[in-house]
Amino acid sequence: MTISPPPSTDDLALRPVVVLQPKAERRAELGHPWIYSNEIVLDPAAKALPPGTLVTVVTSEGRRLGVASFNPHPLIGLRLFDRDPGRCIDAGFFAARLKRALDIRTRLFAEPHYRLLHAEADGVPGLIVDRYGPALVCQMNTAGTARLEAAIVEALDRVLQPETIVLRNDSPARMLEGLEPETRVLRGTAAAPFTLRENGCNFLADLSGGQKTGWFFDQRPNRAFIAALAADARVLDAYSFTGGFGVLAAARGAAEVTLLDRSQAALDLALRAAALNGVADRVKIRQGESFETLDALIAAKERFDIVILDPPAFVKSKKDLGPGGRAYRKLARMGAALTARGGFLLTASCSHNMTLDLFGEAARHGIQDAGRTARLIHTGFAGPDHPTHIALPESAYLKALVLAID
Repeated sequence: MTISPPPSTDDLALRPVVVLQPKAERRAELGHPWIYSNEIVLDPAAKALPPGTLVTVVTSEGRRLGVASFNPHPLIGLRLFDRDPGRCIDAGFFAARLKRALDIRTRLFAEPHYRLLHAEADGVPGLIVDRYGPALVCQMNTAGTARLEAAIVEALDRVLQPETIVLRNDSPARMLEGLEPETRVLRGTAAAPFTLRENGCNFLADLSGGQKTGWFFDQRPNRAFIAALAADARVLDAYSFTGGFGVLAAARGAAEVTLLDRSQAALDLALRAAALNGVADRVKIRQGESFETLDALIAAKERFDIVILDPPAFVKSKKDLGPGGRAYRKLARMGAALTARGGFLLTASCSHNMTLDLFGEAARHGIQDAGRTARLIHTGFAGPDHPTHIALPESAYLKALVLAID
């Protein structure tokens, strides 16, 4: 779908109105930023609005709830930008939200490498911005943010004056909005990987070709926790990507680290990161599919002091809970089988539909399937640069369990 360009200004007098069904406003009034399509009066006028249009949201009784972007096609029809219906959604609006988010991050982190904007949780529905020093990578995951691209870029310039801006508009969420995937470099160059610092180590991120925005900042605290256990350990980092867990473990004193990933390009960046941190002699790579390779390692009776399992989302929607839960259980079984007695297993899920309770059950059953016992010593979540919207439980997606295996 091609998104129509927005008007040059958000003209409050001309802004369309979208009306809700009777009594459909309760969740929004309690702070939830989404209103679903079955809660909206989808009359011919509403259906005719271009996806992503800014609208004033009105209850069936005529009360104005705020300003939102509207898309009549997906399940989430309205995404609220502000509870003040008189708020103008322009570059000034985005600059104010950006300054607030920046203030929080600069208090949390000494170096400018973090998620700067985390969508609804930072008051910018559908917009992700990751910061790599002078470079910014943006994901505009909704029709609303796609139409507001010019205002967003202007706000980024006002607040940060970035040298490089990359649009990684290739997430599956865009398909639900009727948007085509794309990657564009708006400014600067993303031809070479960018160096970032995390937990005192240097890593490399491919901003235009790597997964997501090139790095997974959300696992920062969980990487630090498991690395603190790594002195003299033999470590297996499965789904290693560019080495965030494994290279840090080596830097913290691991005797030997094996990085396992299907992407040779990611493994090559991990090896370069190991060299940057002076641990290349203790890091080796193994390219292959994780389930198949883990099976082969079990058959070879390999054992590791620390096993790290950080797979992609197995549960992308509620209909995936059955097979996804079984996949997490199988992975936990394999991880436990590969963990030496007295060692540690970290298993993670980035599927928000896979609740912490369900994930814990899958891990427990998997460890029992391996004939092992364990104690849970740590439950980790996303770092503070990935805040949770207090009225949107869906924004709390990452969980990581660290278990001591007997």
